[in-house]
Amino acid sequence: MLLTRVVEASQAVRATSSRKTKIATLAELLAQAGPGELAQVVAWISGELLQGRIGTGWRTLTAIAVDPAARPRLTVAEVDATFTDLAATAGSGSAARRRELLVALLGAATAAERDFLIRLLTGELRQGALTAIVAEAVARAAEVPVDLVRRAYMLSGQLPVTAAAALTGGAAALAEFRLEVGRPIQPMLASPGAALDEALKEFAGEVSVEHKLDGARIQVHRKGSRVWVFTRTLRDITSGVPELVQLVGELPCESVVLDGETLALNDSGRPRPFQETMSRFATDPTLDPALRLPQAASTRDLLLHPYFFDCLHLDGADLLDAPLSERRAALTKVAGEHSIPALIRPDAETAAEYFDGALAAGHEGVMIKSLSAPYAAGRRGRAWQKIKPAHTLDLVVLGAEWGYGRRTGYLSNLHLGARDPNGGDPIMVGKTFKGLTDALLRWQTAEFPRHERTRDEYTVYLYPELVVEIALDGVQISPRYPGGVALRFARVLRYRPDKEPADADTIETVRALLPPGQAASPDATPIRKT
Repeated sequence: MLLTRVVEASQAVRATSSRKTKIATLAELLAQAGPGELAQVVAWISGELLQGRIGTGWRTLTAIAVDPAARPRLTVAEVDATFTDLAATAGSGSAARRRELLVALLGAATAAERDFLIRLLTGELRQGALTAIVAEAVARAAEVPVDLVRRAYMLSGQLPVTAAAALTGGAAALAEFRLEVGRPIQPMLASPGAALDEALKEFAGEVSVEHKLDGARIQVHRKGSRVWVFTRTLRDITSGVPELVQLVGELPCESVVLDGETLALNDSGRPRPFQETMSRFATDPTLDPALRLPQAASTRDLLLHPYFFDCLHLDGADLLDAPLSERRAALTKVAGEHSIPALIRPDAETAAEYFDGALAAGHEGVMIKSLSAPYAAGRRGRAWQKIKPAHTLDLVVLGAEWGYGRRTGYLSNLHLGARDPNGGDPIMVGKTFKGLTDALLRWQTAEFPRHERTRDEYTVYLYPELVVEIALDGVQISPRYPGGVALRFARVLRYRPDKEPADADTIETVRALLPPGQAASPDATPIRKT
């Protein structure tokens, strides 16, 4: 397959906001790819490389001045081979060799192909093809149920691998995927809950009520003496958290997969700020530089404490499809004191007291989980609900305005966007300059230009890469923003370097916070790049 075919599909997907059109376009592309090209094509249309990060920056690429090719001739295989060579090039003379490879690649590309390659290599593809849409395109191209693709992707953690199986082996190949200890799976996600009593009624009291910790999500695997620790984005951080590795290695089992949170505690046993926990992760050089938020204290010596809340595998038995009541029993058996505190089937009064106790202990609130629900990895549903004292949303930073007064010289007022569930660009829902400390102002001013797509006299507009957690008093109908809604009294709580833009809350979640009887216009127009 020629690279130009991938580029044409990418351009078509980028040009439409229709989810159905995106899926149809990508399905047609995948159906045309050969068996040895599927993984590469799926990775690229998802905005990723099979080789992972290969250390090629925007400045290096845009500094290469070569004339574009007159006609397309690059193949998918040739481009992937160059990416592999780039990833393997290191040591003395590597800079010259990498430039040589890039000059050859870009010199063989047409103008449209060059644009695609540069955006792909710098993580700026942004064509609105979220993995959920690509998964549906895989199902359509392979003529298999989308739920089979989703489950296989959940278990493999790698959409290119899942796609190759679907398009070469069909439903039978997808059914072969199993939970494999040592290979991370997509985490189950929670939805915001309106109120504690409403969540209890929704499940008729058949719930587990757990502390909602202000920590970092982890997934740990153990097989014999071998231990792995992964983040919520499935990044392997085993080498950076030796205390967690030691603790999991001492659990009374032969093999186990646990889901949970980890956080640093102060001397009194209360949780340290989330930022400090994430800064501890950032001491691992393999982690993304975006994790390096302003630090309030030295973090290298902070010990991380795990609090596990789910058991997905124990001593050869997979528990993904078992109800939470059964998984919770396995969790208590293997993790004991390292299990997150929880109440099982509490009455409303006891649950309310537990909620107050969680807040008093320095936690965010509570989680309400259906005891009958399986572990729906990679999905955000009603079976898990997070209850906090104030509404919070994870939104994407679209831009920032230069401050004035004592904030002169700093990027201050944030432009905030919600995720388009159809894969389009984020939809703007408000602005805020509240909650920004001096440290965050300094960090934003230094960090935002690295994500800049354009600017004017007053504002720096960003590629949608940074996720920020916003507290708000509610949502109101507003014609001012494309989503038809606006945030009320929004303020910054913290940045979420552990989350990708695909993890941000959707415009539907924002609209769900409107007062009863109010409805925003469904014809939201995404904020698009200029």
